[in-house]
Amino acid sequence: MLTTRFVDGAPNWMDLGTPDLDGATAFYTALLGWGYEAGGPETGGYGMFTLDGKSVGGAMTVTEEQAKPSWSVYFRTADADATAQLVEKSGGTVPFAPMDVLEFGRMGGFTDRGGAYFGVWQPKQLAGLGAVGERGSLCWAELYTPDVPAAAAFYGAVLGWETSQMPYPGGGGAYTMVRTAGGGDETAFGGLVPLDAVPVRAVVGPHWLPYIEVDDCDATAAEVERLGGKLTLEPLEMEGVGRFANVTDPYGAPFAVIKSAPAPAG
Repeated sequence: MLTTRFVDGAPNWMDLGTPDLDGATAFYTALLGWGYEAGGPETGGYGMFTLDGKSVGGAMTVTEEQAKPSWSVYFRTADADATAQLVEKSGGTVPFAPMDVLEFGRMGGFTDRGGAYFGVWQPKQLAGLGAVGERGSLCWAELYTPDVPAAAAFYGAVLGWETSQMPYPGGGGAYTMVRTAGGGDETAFGGLVPLDAVPVRAVVGPHWLPYIEVDDCDATAAEVERLGGKLTLEPLEMEGVGRFANVTDPYGAPFAVIKSAPAPAG
């Protein structure tokens, strides 16, 4: 599970690139109760979403000519420059070389060998998100990739991840979970999914999809549509996991919402 006791390889930030920052801010504020703190000139307009005074993500204006509207997931590293070298050595690319972000930390943006974009955050003054795994915050992340074994090998080499298999209820294969090195299954924070397994995700191409915890999946999905977003995968119940749905905001950035199943007793 995700916690704010971030260790190397764990998700520790996410941010939104959108062509309409004001409109996106209004959408997420109404949907999830987030606040927004605009950044000053020194941040290039990069701002921060908050919930109950805790950071839950960043946001910036990205024109449609620069990139598609999207959420990006970042993972903790002790050395962003060394990680960039590992990315290239392992068959990925480095579209955004590591750079300092004021006194807060050092970040880089990469693509894995399957073409999915991800980032890393090397903390200095800012460890990462102020809240994870609770209502209104990041609680899981999935990679949709054309080659699950190749993705597992790539991220294992770059971020030290380990994998385990969780059989689907009723049979029919298994879900590949990812976790930080040496942490055991309780540190699992995401999964690797074949790109062609979910048609709505295949249309997007290889990508990371963040999951946000909510109190009521169906009500939140309906609110997404009322606020101008789209429902791309109807709410679905999975035993032992919870009830989740895939959606996009009004500008096309995909994410998922989930009401997680209660943790097993003991």
